[in-house]
Amino acid sequence: MDYSDTEEPYRRRPRKMAYLGDSSRRQFESLSGRPYALMGDMSFLQEEDISLDATRARWTNVLKRHSDLAERLSRDADKTIYERLQKEFEAARALQTQEIYLDGEQWNDGLLATIRERVHMEVDRKAMAGDVNMLPGPQIQEKITYKVGNKVICCLEGARIGILYETSYAGEPCDLYHCVLESKSFLEKMTVLEHTIPYFLPLREAENDLLSSNAMKFIDYIGELLQSYVDRREQVRLAKELYGNQIKEIYYTLPYNLIAFSLVDFDCKVIVKLKYSELVSVLPTHVSVVAWPVHQYRKTSLNASSMNKKENGSLEGPTTLSYAEDALQNMSLPEAYAEIVLNLPQALRDICEGSS
Repeated sequence: MDYSDTEEPYRRRPRKMAYLGDSSRRQFESLSGRPYALMGDMSFLQEEDISLDATRARWTNVLKRHSDLAERLSRDADKTIYERLQKEFEAARALQTQEIYLDGEQWNDGLLATIRERVHMEVDRKAMAGDVNMLPGPQIQEKITYKVGNKVICCLEGARIGILYETSYAGEPCDLYHCVLESKSFLEKMTVLEHTIPYFLPLREAENDLLSSNAMKFIDYIGELLQSYVDRREQVRLAKELYGNQIKEIYYTLPYNLIAFSLVDFDCKVIVKLKYSELVSVLPTHVSVVAWPVHQYRKTSLNASSMNKKENGSLEGPTTLSYAEDALQNMSLPEAYAEIVLNLPQALRDICEGSS
């Protein structure tokens, strides 16, 4: 169909211009002659504040929705697996005849090979006997569980080795995580059959890099990964619990390897950024703590000259707080926060006096 005839009248139709009456025209002419430079600056600053607030609100909403979705998916998908594996591990420990605590060099590749051999011998014995209820010999009957640091290693049915990771924080027990390893035969490499480890931690990468070449190193690394994650998470939780009325706008990734928050209950706004380059770290590898003049974050009617004006010994511009960065690199987050707040007034006075 040819739409040219239909569209032609619309293209030719002239645009109507709004008519300005005498009073409106006079008002427009009077306004057009006024100096708007200062007011334009003020409007720009106010629009910038509104834009930043809108962006911050949208970002906060996205983070909240992401967190809720991740929690719901994790809860629904992993709850059944967690409950089943937890029952299986509890049953294996209940049937154990001995629990051996290993320390230092006692936990080695030779012991892991012995555990692998034990589970395959049990499978072969049941296959040859054809009767799972047949009484085993004295060596096979022995069921041993090994405890190494925060790991409990036990033999599960079907040539599987189970590792239970017991995490803690400040001496108090926290979450339990499971990892089940399986191999078709004693000579074949092991693989991760199932687990309850959070999906955002690099389990599969570790499996590909370590499990086939050094199973003991893989098991130890996953333990460090989980404990470090719980440690970082609990540091943030405790800091929010103790100082939630002072900490504002806190953001963090799911593995808590990037953390950012601000403090605004002082004569400046302090922005803290923490980065953990390694997921097995409990202290940040990169820290940034910057104090900003508080008037740059408040919605006040400031003219251009007051933006750079130093009043009553306040900060003139962004200033790095080195003492705070040192504290965060050497202390846990709650301890470092207390140190920062305690010394912040004196640090600000020293900075202002040194710049005066």
